[in-house]
Amino acid sequence: MGRPPDTDRHDAVLARCCDYVLAHGLAGLSLRPMALALGTSTRMLLYDFSSKEQLVAEVLAEIRRREATMLAANLSSAPRDASELLRVVWSWISAPERDDFLRLFFQVYVDAATRPDAYGTAAKAMVNDWLETVAALIGGFDPVPPVSATLLVAVVRGLLLDELATGDRARANLAMGQFVALVEGQGRHPAS
Repeated sequence: MGRPPDTDRHDAVLARCCDYVLAHGLAGLSLRPMALALGTSTRMLLYDFSSKEQLVAEVLAEIRRREATMLAANLSSAPRDASELLRVVWSWISAPERDDFLRLFFQVYVDAATRPDAYGTAAKAMVNDWLETVAALIGGFDPVPPVSATLLVAVVRGLLLDELATGDRARANLAMGQFVALVEGQGRHPAS
């Protein structure tokens, strides 16, 4: 009979793995350099996670959980309406300190598009989590049809990708401001 798993140690290793992946990405991820950077061994990483695929799945889930927790904390003071909420979410997610998360998100997003089996359900969860989050947040003001949530997320995602690729935060911020103005001008969600 083996020892029971040490969940505190597992959680601590998972947190350090998340930090490593946020700093280095997943492209070409090898357990040996990761283990070396974490001061452990590949054998111990495999003991903790059973496989590289399981490690990646847990890392992606934990990073999504971290981001959701930080976003919820940022929204502690309730915006007055959906437009203000969009501005607050944009300001938070487009901040430079979120760049590592966004790089990882887009890396997984594009990699999953070209290799659908690469991440199992983790890539789909990264997309669906945001759709559900937007629908729930904005739905507090007005019911959000799935198509509207998709459009809102797609605009934000596209502007974030543009910002990361070009480094032109000012232009992305202006474009988001125009999008919010369009939403406000309609008096309802786009595409509803």
